Amino acid sequence: MASNTARLAAAIGAITVLCGLSLAQRRGGPPEAVSYAPKPTMLTNYTPPHKPHTKLAEVKAKHKGEAEWSEWVVKDDYLWSQYIQSAPGSMVSPRFHPDTREWWVILEGQIRFQIEGQQPFVARRRSMVQVPAQTIYSMETVGDQPAIRFETNIHNAQTLLPERPRVQAPGIEFVPVKLGRRPFPYGHENKPHINLDDLVAASPNYSGGRFVWDDRGVANIIYGYNSKLPPVNDNDRGHLHPECAEFWVILQGLIRYPIEGQGVVIASEGDVVYVPKFTYHAPRWWGDGPSCRLAMNGYPDIAHLRDAAPH
Repeated sequence: MASNTARLAAAIGAITVLCGLSLAQRRGGPPEAVSYAPKPTMLTNYTPPHKPHTKLAEVKAKHKGEAEWSEWVVKDDYLWSQYIQSAPGSMVSPRFHPDTREWWVILEGQIRFQIEGQQPFVARRRSMVQVPAQTIYSMETVGDQPAIRFETNIHNAQTLLPERPRVQAPGIEFVPVKLGRRPFPYGHENKPHINLDDLVAASPNYSGGRFVWDDRGVANIIYGYNSKLPPVNDNDRGHLHPECAEFWVILQGLIRYPIEGQGVVIASEGDVVYVPKFTYHAPRWWGDGPSCRLAMNGYPDIAHLRDAAPH
């Protein structure tokens, strides 16, 4: 037993050291020289609707008694995200986005998706769904319970309709157009539909992967166990991003977030945590069971700036 414990400790130590190395070192290159990043002395403000921690339970309580509702959570210069509850039998009519990819996390209930070029499927709790640009899709809430989805698209994305809407929006004229429409490929191993529970069941050593890989936005699944991590180091500020914010929707379990200027946040399934640019954060799995977060930001390979020396 002692030897097994020693081997586990050594393995964890090796992983910790690897994660702390620069990309050049991991690839066998020379050690990275120190760079100097400008960081404002004043922390980046949270502007509405953004909050460090949005609790799904509180959002649901706010809309208690409403069959259908929506609530913006992220609306920055890169990505826009909102919670949406839909009643059983409700429909989202066929539509597409001319220039952007859209994706969803199903938090409760079931939604049947019809996506151009794909067989229809039903997405359930912990499902993730995406549609590339210029690809027509529609959806229907099925079953006898409402569905809650977390919907994300690129900043200020526009929507086109293959049929003229019956109801005209005030101040908007729907004009007939042609654009040489062609459904964009999924690319980069993006898939229309995956489910976290299915991925874990298929691979005992599952640790996550990239769900959305787009030039203008990414979503990474990060899955694991607090028990497999080193003890918490309160002196480790983690990292910051100099170009854009990062946010997460919790897919399973608990995630612990020390956030510069905010203290420690413990987020649970369905919650959203948002960290502005230039703000240190150090997320990690938490609790006794498996934990998973879906990390989202506006860059395919966003820079992680860490302290060059212990803080």
